[in-house]
Amino acid sequence: MAEKQSSSAARKSFFALFLTTIVLFVLSWLFVLRSTGRPRPLDRKVLTTQKLPTVFHHVKSQSSNGLSRAILVNNGGREEEPPKSEQGFQDKDGAMNCNGNVKEPLKIFMYDLDPEFHFGLLDWKPQGDRIWPDIRTEIPPYPEGLNLQHSIEYWLTLDLLASEISDNPNNRVAMRVQNSSEADLIFVPFFSSLSYNRFSKQNPHQKKSVNKVLQAKLVKFLTAQKEWKMSGGRDHIVLAHHPNSMLDARMQLWPSIFILADFGRYPLNIANVDKDVIAPYKHMVESYANDTSDFDSRQTLLFFQGSIYRKDGGFARQELFYLLKDEKDVHFAFGSLKNNGVIKAGQGMRLSKFCLNIAGDTPSSNRLFDAIASHCVPVIISDDIELPYEDILDYSEFCVFVRTSDAVKENFLINLIRSIRKEEWTQMWEKLKEVEALFEYQYPAKDGDAVQMIWQSLARKVPGVKMKINKSRRYSDAVVPGKDGGLRSIPAPKNFW
Repeated sequence: MAEKQSSSAARKSFFALFLTTIVLFVLSWLFVLRSTGRPRPLDRKVLTTQKLPTVFHHVKSQSSNGLSRAILVNNGGREEEPPKSEQGFQDKDGAMNCNGNVKEPLKIFMYDLDPEFHFGLLDWKPQGDRIWPDIRTEIPPYPEGLNLQHSIEYWLTLDLLASEISDNPNNRVAMRVQNSSEADLIFVPFFSSLSYNRFSKQNPHQKKSVNKVLQAKLVKFLTAQKEWKMSGGRDHIVLAHHPNSMLDARMQLWPSIFILADFGRYPLNIANVDKDVIAPYKHMVESYANDTSDFDSRQTLLFFQGSIYRKDGGFARQELFYLLKDEKDVHFAFGSLKNNGVIKAGQGMRLSKFCLNIAGDTPSSNRLFDAIASHCVPVIISDDIELPYEDILDYSEFCVFVRTSDAVKENFLINLIRSIRKEEWTQMWEKLKEVEALFEYQYPAKDGDAVQMIWQSLARKVPGVKMKINKSRRYSDAVVPGKDGGLRSIPAPKNFW
């Protein structure tokens, strides 16, 4: 009995000694690892990061004009102030200006398409083998009238051409590069809106309209390019601002980033706010410089002038016409381009406190940007409208939004507008004057204008585009066993995400 107890005690002592030895060994091993610098648990802070394209984020500054300012953000999403040597000019309150804080401009590779796709549509005749006009000596003019409101491709192309001759390339939001491997995005310089406006009608001697022929040639060209094949077109910028432009090509070029006026005539799988960019119309009325008006001097309460009977989502125009036509301080009338219609509309907007922007054949219209240029507070009645730069710009600060179902109720809209007091209207009017520059197209582009704002909108798309492209390469050239016992490679599945 005593021998059994002694044996049991010995086993327990041995087991305790064994455990103690193991613990001491593990502790000493960890100590050696830390002291010798051998691999330790993963510390993300010490990982080196690959340089990615500049991403623009905006925060509200305390600047005198109240506009949001662009600040540089690193890839981790943490706000990072650039070194003083790389900082741009500051305004009097110390806030960075639109371009001053751009560490690197957005790098754009632009295809050298035949002039028939761009300035040739403006009747520009190239000499010899030239593809582009020398913008230092000649800038082909864009046609006036309704053509001008969808001229976005013209201004962006001019800006890229100007980036090659700029005296200060570091002060640009976007610049053209000649090597596509260096580019963040690929620009397709097809003046699609102009092509639709001028060449969509088919004459008796044509099998297809010029507009259709150009679209077919463009699709054939793009899908044959190595740049398109490498990304599936996801990093390509295609302009289709007129709602009817690119009707034939859009279904084949849909992986690309579209620049549009709205999504009214697009299925969600072809165009959507996550993938594409909404650009403002170029306003038709003249900008209101030196606006000295106020709440009392703008005697018309509510203004609308345009087509009243529209199809699709524009039924509300007719309903509102009958509800508002007899209100004494409301101007609701039919209008067109004839008989100086644009000039008269601009004059009416400058004399009005609020301007109606009602959905027509599509959710958006140029009327919104005419109202902004006239400092007439927009009243937006368009449930499906998408607005430019809305990821950084709060439109509720200078616009009134009304659901269509509410607007067509008797007395709802007029009572709502009358309830807005002078102080509130004045705040929105002041804000309109602050933001109007964001919607101006011009050449050369200026700090914070529509051209630069569109480039910044595109810059914010770059990380998502790169992620999709990288995901598409996960299983490219994957090696798997073949039926004959050998190995074979398979391509990545298309659009698998």
